[in-house]
Amino acid sequence: MAKIIKRAFIDAIGTTAYIILVVSFIFSLQVLAPKEDIVIIPIAMLLLFVTSAAITGFLVFGKPVMLYIDGKKKEAVSLLGYTLGILFLITIIFFIFLIVFFNLF
Repeated sequence: MAKIIKRAFIDAIGTTAYIILVVSFIFSLQVLAPKEDIVIIPIAMLLLFVTSAAITGFLVFGKPVMLYIDGKKKEAVSLLGYTLGILFLITIIFFIFLIVFFNLF
């Protein structure tokens, strides 16, 4: 069980790190982006969205699917549940950080 929790934690942290990297990339592009609307921007953003969905899907669902196919259904469901639970906790921590440090309420 400890291996599953460790793997879930690594998957959740990897997903969080990837999300932070993509958001940082998007914010850095605001400085370089032209002020006029051009068709390539929505195309690039949609490609980034699809690619990000595939990468985060792999990070969250990759190992659980492999375990499930190998017949380790209980471990697969546990890993997926722990990964989603840890991602939920990270999300709550980020929202608490926003509320406390930026006085959103």
